[in-house]
Amino acid sequence: MAAELVRGQNHPLSQVGLEIRISAGVPVLAGATLGDEHGAVQGPEGVAHPGAAALPGVEVSGRPAADHRLAVDLAALPESVHRVDVFLALPTGATGPLRFGAVPAPHTSVHSLDGTELASFTLTGLDAETAVITLELYRRQGAWKVRAMGQGYADGLPALLADRGLRDADGLATVIHQAASATGAATHPGTPYAGQTASRTAPAPGPAARRSGPQGSEGGGAGSGLSVSPVDYTHPRRTHSIPSPPPPSARSAADGQPARPVAGDAVGWSMEERLYNQVWGMFEDLARTTAAYRSAVEYADSRLEKELDQALADPRTRLAGAGDAAREAAHARRSRLADQARAVLDRDLAQLTVEAEVVEPALPPACARWDSPVWHAHRAPAEDPFALRLGDLHLPESAPLRIPLLVRLPLERGLWIDSGPTTGVDDLGQDPAELRHLAVEAAVSLAARLLAVHPPRAFSVHVIDPAGAGARALLPLARAGVLAAPPAAGAAQVSQMLERFTRRVDLVQMALRGGAAEALPADVDTAQQLLIVNDFPHGFDERSVTRLRYLADEGPAVGVHLLLVADREDAAAYGPLLDPLWRSLLRLTPLPDDHVADPWVGHAWTYEPSLAPVGSDILQQVLAEVAEARTKGR
Repeated sequence: MAAELVRGQNHPLSQVGLEIRISAGVPVLAGATLGDEHGAVQGPEGVAHPGAAALPGVEVSGRPAADHRLAVDLAALPESVHRVDVFLALPTGATGPLRFGAVPAPHTSVHSLDGTELASFTLTGLDAETAVITLELYRRQGAWKVRAMGQGYADGLPALLADRGLRDADGLATVIHQAASATGAATHPGTPYAGQTASRTAPAPGPAARRSGPQGSEGGGAGSGLSVSPVDYTHPRRTHSIPSPPPPSARSAADGQPARPVAGDAVGWSMEERLYNQVWGMFEDLARTTAAYRSAVEYADSRLEKELDQALADPRTRLAGAGDAAREAAHARRSRLADQARAVLDRDLAQLTVEAEVVEPALPPACARWDSPVWHAHRAPAEDPFALRLGDLHLPESAPLRIPLLVRLPLERGLWIDSGPTTGVDDLGQDPAELRHLAVEAAVSLAARLLAVHPPRAFSVHVIDPAGAGARALLPLARAGVLAAPPAAGAAQVSQMLERFTRRVDLVQMALRGGAAEALPADVDTAQQLLIVNDFPHGFDERSVTRLRYLADEGPAVGVHLLLVADREDAAAYGPLLDPLWRSLLRLTPLPDDHVADPWVGHAWTYEPSLAPVGSDILQQVLAEVAEARTKGR
């Protein structure tokens, strides 16, 4: 039976030869983009449209029409293609509809070559959009799936193409519309437009990474274009070759069954990068399948409400048992729809759970849980890590499944561990003092991880603790002797440390701009540095607050990273002065709390901090190893 998809829902494809049928009610032009694992298209040659109707594995219609049939051969697609996005656009011109909200809802269906319908999607809820992505065929763990997208663009085809990473999106959109409106012979598929070369553009080094996770944008820091040595705060340079293909899955999708998960089954220039991309692929799949489930249940509820209203409004169903029968039938239909949606969600969760069981043991120390065996054999690395684990994320519908919250290194924004009251704290019996202690413990755990996964003396940790309130939680760092200096206490020491960091940021910025890193004074430490500020804003005057804001804004680009432990309510006296500071930091919590908002699909993820297991001495072992490696490296 064919699957009737809702926005965000996916369905496995058991065949590689497909026909996509589109019924729009009015003439539209149809096309497809061939993207990498992140959806980014490498160039105009990756777009099938009326002027270039045939690409390897994809053939689209040559002119606008109310009905289209697109041919897709998944086996014939280039190895670099992981996503095929089918798009529709309204033709430009003085006549005809100007937006999709004024035309019938487009209906798209996927068929096998023998005509059997596999999945369908009716794109509703459109308004001012003039271009839409209706379906996405994507490769996951060696198997192909179809996903209902329904992503519209009010700015039309140029915005759609720009969102796929194409540089001259306006120019290509113009060519597509001109080819669609032309009569007679169509534009030759290989005809270049202005700004396009006839040869295929070589892939740029590094992942496209067009999309980002809830932590913000990816990529190198502000200094990623600098090559001045020895000060370089970006991740080590990648090779300029095409990334190796991921390891083949142990099972193909030819039998209609999900492929067996393989650790590192994603694109990347190293296993660390592959695992990082795979984890964010799991996050994306969980976000989408949960959004589809919620959308389906919401639809079932709204349909139930509408049917109950109709039953009450019909005089024939108010008498005898007719009304009860109508209501029972409406509730039964609602339960059937909700059960079908839950079955799809459970199927996807089962696949993701199996994948998590494979990926988690393969993660390197920087991304592994503290209870992972990799920490027991950990030794100081020779190179900087690719990413860092901040904790775990999950959703209410998938509570047993945890997705690691990973961020690229070096950190592009500071962190803020909230020491104030959070949702459910009263139920847990936590008092304010204990909350502050837990927040500092979470900061210590992150600091220990950063020290352990960087080469000896390539990363240092400094602490500002004005009133000494965090002394107990900071004890592991102090005992191991891994702090660069004793914690700054009192207003005078706080001011001195902030002044020293401000001077360092200024000097390194000037050295990088002038290409004279070797001219830095001998007392300037060029290692990356983490500044932990506890109990903010206590012990801070207005000048110190201004310097802290400066470090938060300018520090990451030159290797100074801020970790703030604070309760925002304590800073209320400063009014809106500190609002830019809070907004610039990624908020974390020492307790599980629904607070990590995902602007992509609107979920509120439950975050759990990355802490050592209760009763474990792994943190002390790791810090001792860091101290020993630093001693040997002198």
